[in-house]
This record gives sequence, structure tokens and C-alpha cells, in this order.
Amino acid sequence: MYRAGIITVSDKGSQGQRQDLSGPAIAQMLAGSSIEVLRTLIIPDETDRIAAAIVMLADTEKLDLILTTGGTGVSPRDLTPDATLKVIDRELPGMAEAMRQESRKITPHAMISRAVAGIRGRCLIVNLPGSPKGATENLAVILPALKHAIDKIQGDPRDCATSL
Repeated sequence: MYRAGIITVSDKGSQGQRQDLSGPAIAQMLAGSSIEVLRTLIIPDETDRIAAAIVMLADTEKLDLILTTGGTGVSPRDLTPDATLKVIDRELPGMAEAMRQESRKITPHAMISRAVAGIRGRCLIVNLPGSPKGATENLAVILPALKHAIDKIQGDPRDCATSL
């Protein structure tokens, strides 16, 4: 069983002015896999708060996977990718590219996503869009590769071709 956390990044959500629909939608999607959501957070669109939440879940709680939702666009308060880049050790561009590529088939707005994916220690971190529809569509793209990616990040020595 893999251990995950979901961070919803939303000014209004963190103030109780908007219900978080994306975080629960992501958790529901993961429920059918061997990925257990142990922590959910709702925090404002503030770079330092986002970075601190990622660090806490990765380093203190030792989660295998952190999914963020929200703050991946180009609005002035969309800071999730910036915060993520500050705290990851290595970027994993293929996941973000795959999400944008598939999303582009649905909406031209996918091309303005700044979402990133990366590794901090033994934890995989992926930025998802803020809408429930966008978050679940993007998660569906990478879900088949998540367990394998986590295994490899955590040092699985098997050859990639034989570990699927």
C-alpha cells in the first residue's frame, strides 16, 4: 500500500468560502488503487505555505505521493508550480507533459498549464489542475505509471521492462 497526501491550493477554500471538490474527487479516484490517502490539506495560494506543506508531507510524514490541486495556471496567484520547483530535488517532466498533451485533446486551455512533477527524497509530487474535472482527467493520464514511478524513486532495482 502506498501512502499519499492531497494538498488543495485555494485562497477561497482555505478561508471556508468555497467547498473543496477537487481533493475529494482525487481521493475517490485513488480509492480503487493501492494508494491510500492519509492526509488532506487546504491551504492558500502562497508560495511559502505550499512549499512548507509539501516538505512536511514528504519529509516529516514520509508519504510516497503528494498530489496538489489548484494554482497551476497563469493567474497572478497561481503559485503551486513555483513552490513545487523550490522544494523538489529532481523534476519529472514526462508526467506534466503527458497531462498537458492529453488535456489539450479536451481543451485548448491545457497549453497554459504550468503544472510540474518532481521528486523530493523518496516522494513523488505532482501538480494537478484545480477543477475536479481537470484534476481527475489529469490524474487518469498518470495513474497507470504512479506505482512504478514510486517504486523506482524508492530504489526498486528491477528492470523497468520486467517490473510492470
